[in-house]
Amino acid sequence: MNPQDLIRKKRDGGKLLPEEISAFVRGVSNNTWADYQISALVMAMFINGLNLSEQNALTKAMLNSGEVFNFSELDAPIADKHSTGGVGDKTSLLIAPIVAACGIAVPMISGRGLGHTGGTLDKLESIPGYNVNLSKEEFKKVIKKCGFAMMGQTAEIVPADKKIYALRDATATIESIPLIVASIMSKKMAEGLDALVLDVKTGTGAFMQRESDARKLAKALVKTGNAFDVKTEALLTDMNQPLGKYVGNAFEVFECVKLLQGETDKQSQSTLDLSIELAARMLILCGVAKTIQSSKFKVQSVLESGEALEKFRENIEAQDGDSRICDKPELLLNKSLLEVKIKSPESGYISEIDASEIGKAISAIGGGRLKVDDKIDTAVGFACEKKLGEKVKEHEPLGTLFCRTETQAAKVLAKLQMAYKVSVEKPVRKFELIKEVI
Repeated sequence: MNPQDLIRKKRDGGKLLPEEISAFVRGVSNNTWADYQISALVMAMFINGLNLSEQNALTKAMLNSGEVFNFSELDAPIADKHSTGGVGDKTSLLIAPIVAACGIAVPMISGRGLGHTGGTLDKLESIPGYNVNLSKEEFKKVIKKCGFAMMGQTAEIVPADKKIYALRDATATIESIPLIVASIMSKKMAEGLDALVLDVKTGTGAFMQRESDARKLAKALVKTGNAFDVKTEALLTDMNQPLGKYVGNAFEVFECVKLLQGETDKQSQSTLDLSIELAARMLILCGVAKTIQSSKFKVQSVLESGEALEKFRENIEAQDGDSRICDKPELLLNKSLLEVKIKSPESGYISEIDASEIGKAISAIGGGRLKVDDKIDTAVGFACEKKLGEKVKEHEPLGTLFCRTETQAAKVLAKLQMAYKVSVEKPVRKFELIKEVI
């Protein structure tokens, strides 16, 4: 099919047929469409939108542009969790071993951090030796051995998405719900799943800051997942403050290992609560539990017995990492870092936290990426000592910055302090971690 004809049709508001969308994705994959032609059609899709039929056709065509996993040899249901990303969002590191300990296989193809949000692969690479660059055969071997594996997207998995996403990034066409759905769901469907739970975040630290936009995205993702015969559910969750206690790769792994060891403090409770909720819903979708109560009980039991921690240990060993961190999570932390207290300028109550500014501050000192090819310093981070609604005194620490140099500290000190808004009155609005189940 002629690229100009398809571009013209969508430009003028027409609806593309499944075979036309397949021709477009085929042209992306075999390089018969030029970048400027791909960009032109993507811009037409962005401006005029895609209906559900077009969205699903694009997802299917992108899915079939590369390899699809088949885990039929495993005697277990196959499930995964996907988050739209946030600051301090480290739940995958808990959910994968918890769910694996409950008898579900978890093939987790994860991403890297960009901008103010962290990536699971970067967190994992703060574990000495941990290898996320697995072949398809190695990936399946690790899952068979310990119930879950974590790796990055390879050139063979949904290759069309990689090219289209790069061009969307360069042409300011990222913020389109149908294009986001096709990108996310094509990669997830390639994992050969029976069930998928989505964590769609909203708030200051989320990709979709407005709750109405996040809800639309969640509904669209669920519709597409179910249309592909994958039992799909989404949770709309709050990202108006960092999740849990720590922001920063090694610190976030440290927090998760402590939770797997059964050590919880007030500031890391939200990490545990959300992980339990998401894991429990994966169990229900896979038929391992019938009610949310019985499912949460099963999740709690594998945490309390240490089975989830042992699964994490097995996985680290299978992916060439240093499993001693499961006994001594302190090995993850760099003791030579400077510790700088971020103090409150006044007394009152924490009424607002700009989570994106905290994420950007950590990226600015090397803890994240501003560009795709940036190197990451996995050691630096931030400890959140005050949460929304909590009382604070003048000069009391809001958090602690862990950085390499005084120059780094000076660079982000004001940014971190300004991320917190202190009010005289206690906030009336109650913080809800889970806003809705879709």
